[in-house]
Amino acid sequence: MAKNGAGEPEVLLAFMFLLLCSCCTGDEHDLLLSIKNSMNDPLNQSLSNWNLSLSYCEWKGIACDNSSHVAKIELSGNNLSGKIPESFFRFPYIETIDLSDNQLSGGIPSNISSCLSLRHLNLSNNNFTGPLPRGSIPQLQALDLSNNMLSGQIPDEIGFLSGLEFLDLGGNDLVGKIPKSISNMTGLQILTLASNQLIGEIPRELGLLKSLTWIYLGYNNLSGGIPTEIGELTSLNHLDLVSNNLTGEIPPSFGNLTSLQYLFLYLNKLTGPVPRSIFGLQNLVSLDLSDNFLSGEIPELIIQLQNLEVLHLFSNNFTGKIPNSVASLPLLQVLQLWSNDFSGEIPKNLGRENNLTVLDLSTNTLVGKIPDTLCNSGCLYKLILFSNSLTGEIPNSLSRCSSLRRIRLQNNRLSGELPHGFSKLSLVYFLDLSNNHLSGTIGGTRGWEMPELQMLNFARNRFSGALPASFGSGVIENLDLSANGLSGEIPASFGDFSELMELKLSENKLSGEIPDELSLCEKLVSLNLSHNQLSGRIPTSLTQMPVLGQLDLSVNQFSGEIPKSLGEVESLIQVNISHNHFHGNLPSTGAFLAINSSAVAGNRLCGGDSTAGLPPCKGGKLQVWLLIVMCLLVALAAFVVSSLILVFVRKRNDNFEMRDNEVDGVWELELFDSKASKEIRIIDVVTSMRDENVISRGIASRGVLYKGKSGVSEFEFVMKEVSGIDSVPTEFWTELGKLKHPNIEKVIGVMRSKKCGFWVSEFVEGQSVSEVFRGMSWDRRRKVALGIAKALRYLHCKSMGSSVGCELSPEKIIVDGKDEPRLRLRSPGRICTDAKTFVSSPYVAPETREAKDTTEKSDIYVFGLILIELLTGKTPADTEFGLQESIVEWARYCYSDCHLDTWVDPTVKGTALSNHQNEIVETMSLALHCTADDPMARPCASDVVKTLESVIRPTYCVFGLNCSSTI
Repeated sequence: MAKNGAGEPEVLLAFMFLLLCSCCTGDEHDLLLSIKNSMNDPLNQSLSNWNLSLSYCEWKGIACDNSSHVAKIELSGNNLSGKIPESFFRFPYIETIDLSDNQLSGGIPSNISSCLSLRHLNLSNNNFTGPLPRGSIPQLQALDLSNNMLSGQIPDEIGFLSGLEFLDLGGNDLVGKIPKSISNMTGLQILTLASNQLIGEIPRELGLLKSLTWIYLGYNNLSGGIPTEIGELTSLNHLDLVSNNLTGEIPPSFGNLTSLQYLFLYLNKLTGPVPRSIFGLQNLVSLDLSDNFLSGEIPELIIQLQNLEVLHLFSNNFTGKIPNSVASLPLLQVLQLWSNDFSGEIPKNLGRENNLTVLDLSTNTLVGKIPDTLCNSGCLYKLILFSNSLTGEIPNSLSRCSSLRRIRLQNNRLSGELPHGFSKLSLVYFLDLSNNHLSGTIGGTRGWEMPELQMLNFARNRFSGALPASFGSGVIENLDLSANGLSGEIPASFGDFSELMELKLSENKLSGEIPDELSLCEKLVSLNLSHNQLSGRIPTSLTQMPVLGQLDLSVNQFSGEIPKSLGEVESLIQVNISHNHFHGNLPSTGAFLAINSSAVAGNRLCGGDSTAGLPPCKGGKLQVWLLIVMCLLVALAAFVVSSLILVFVRKRNDNFEMRDNEVDGVWELELFDSKASKEIRIIDVVTSMRDENVISRGIASRGVLYKGKSGVSEFEFVMKEVSGIDSVPTEFWTELGKLKHPNIEKVIGVMRSKKCGFWVSEFVEGQSVSEVFRGMSWDRRRKVALGIAKALRYLHCKSMGSSVGCELSPEKIIVDGKDEPRLRLRSPGRICTDAKTFVSSPYVAPETREAKDTTEKSDIYVFGLILIELLTGKTPADTEFGLQESIVEWARYCYSDCHLDTWVDPTVKGTALSNHQNEIVETMSLALHCTADDPMARPCASDVVKTLESVIRPTYCVFGLNCSSTI
């Protein structure tokens, strides 16, 4: 095929040359001025000196040859916009055109092939659309059209560019197969077609391009086997075929690639063993075969890879022992073998001769002891060995490993005492040793100096003695010491843990009273002190904790009466006080309403409703008569007030009548907040329904959001219209009133009639995320993202059921003056909005468009979209994505090709890239996990929070590598 077309380009070139002589002899000065007039220079810097006061050879971005002809136009990274004019390709002697990293759009001019002298053309990182240009430029050596929105197929005529040495078409919307004519480029050295939508098999003809040093075909939909002929490219340095649908085995011919340094085949469907010939590639620096279906054992031949720095084999089906020779790879920094079926012991000398920074061997069946040489490099910061069958003690050497930041050794059989210096690892922020056989003390004379510690889990071990007074950290958020043998009192100094959100001390031998100082932990959401020997009364100070949601005091020796104020804690959802010595009345408010009998059993309590299963309190008959009288009086008062309101409403204009000509009913106002009950009346809600109070509207003026104000004070609230209220179960309103979280709107009541109603929530002074985030630094955006994630975790994992959802979109999330986001809640009833709007919203998961219903996984998808928006400044509704399917596909390319400066929002690019580069990359990785097509592949909200909290820590990543790790 190549031979048959050999003469045709020559005739075409001759014709083009004659054409060039007639059309390219115009004044180059005039051509440059026409270019200036057709392009927008917003900063007035790039083209500011393009005027008659200077020779055009002195203009910025212009270089001339010895004959004063324009030889180079270089205007990269100048924020130029507009369409590229044909004038660019009418310079008869031009050799280089570089317009990369701008905001240029439109199609690439068709006269590009008229520049017969052109050698280098770089239009990358713009917004060009349309098909690839056709034609031949005989002297062209480098063509870079990457990171645009070009579409269509790669034309067969691309083979006419036979002089190309560099070709990058990655990051576009190209479809179809890779043309075989590409094999005509016999001098090609760099080939990048990654992050398109290419299909079919990889052409075997690539094996003819003997000069190739770099092949990057990742993130497409290529299928079939990997051609054996690629093994004939002995000059190849970098081979990347990741994230396709490639099947079959890795060709043994790859053993011929003696110059290969980087081999990336992860995220495919490859099977079989790793060819032994691979382990003869002595120049390999990074080998990533993760996320496939590879099997077999890893041979000791791996010792030949003396230059290897990164080895990723995780998420496969490998068996056998980890080869001892891995310990003899002197440059090895990252070793990740998690989620396989490796057995036997960890190589005894691992780390002695290596330069380890990351070691993850979790979720295998490893046995034996942890080697004491793992941190010999002094650089190990991530040690993850959980879910194996490791035994023995934690090596003392690890307590001297000052570089450690993240340690996960849970779910093993480790024993012995915690090494003394282990509590002085000053950089560790995540430490999980739970579910082992560790013993000894963790308090007493042991000093804790871990100022970065955020998460500590020692649960289900055999630790004894007193609790430590401190862990040397003012930022600890999660502390779990449950199911040990700890004794003594709870230190009052625990009240200094100002960031603490979860405290679990259950199943120990703790005694004494609950210290009042514990109430100083104002962010504490969950407190579990069950199954101890604690005594005394419940401190009334606990009732002052603003976000306490779960309280478990069961199976202790507490006594006295239950503080009535405990039933007035608005945030409290779950309470368990069973099997203590409490007596007296059970509070009949808050979390004690409809409490299960098992949560109060084993005491001497009385009262409560029928679900509590308690006997009536003494004097019950008198109380019943008083209750009946009170109910009659309340009913009479309600009837009078309702009648007055009904008359008032009917006298008002049509804005306050029931919609859809429904018959008015009696309004009922139920308030969940004690403060609000003193401030808000039915009349306040009704009179707030004015046009000037509208915050937002749904379709056809339904689903209106109003701002209201109390008639007796300055108290402000928001009311949201809800229709179909008769179909909303009563339990929903009960649950709604119990939801308390700093990042979720506080619902303070509901006003309803038979057919419609409003729920009433606190008014938050602020703006929506979509309004404010563009003026935020990366640190502030990260805080907003973490707040949203924590709210989702609370709704998904902490709330009593799944009926309450939230409205996830940047327009609906309010950010207050402290950069704390507040999510608006969504009713399970027929909210007064149009279903078409719901389905057409850009902030909807793919499966939601079909089912027209949201789930926890669909919430995670939308959160991923918001993360992408915070990172890039682009929204799912933006139009410049052209023919691309979605912002998610665009983001996947951005992440995979590591062009950080091309996709990070320009308003935060400067500081973000200089101070937070790894953080940005890992956050985008999380966003892409959240937006996985398969809902089951998306993380849960709890894992999202953990990941976001961990990415602010330093991480190790090599350019172009798959930096995945178990979290």
